Amino acid sequence: MAKGRIEIDFDRCKGCELCTTACPQNLIRMGQRFNSRGYRAAALVDPEGKCTGCALCALVCPDVVITVYRWEPAREPVAPPVAVPA
Repeated sequence: MAKGRIEIDFDRCKGCELCTTACPQNLIRMGQRFNSRGYRAAALVDPEGKCTGCALCALVCPDVVITVYRWEPAREPVAPPVAVPA
């Protein structure tokens, strides 16, 4: 399964809360601090690393303040098949 994380530009977020409802994992919450524009900015709350980087939050953000990072975890190498002598 893919892993991801997001970064929200704290000073540009206007606190519309659209990203909080778009996140299928419910990992985005409104922060307690106010930014320089006087809005409570959204923040990623993901201590267990459940974000998949689906980018739904970024798609609904009207101010384009969310950057999404997504990667596939490394897989174990699979050994090539071995020919068995007949």
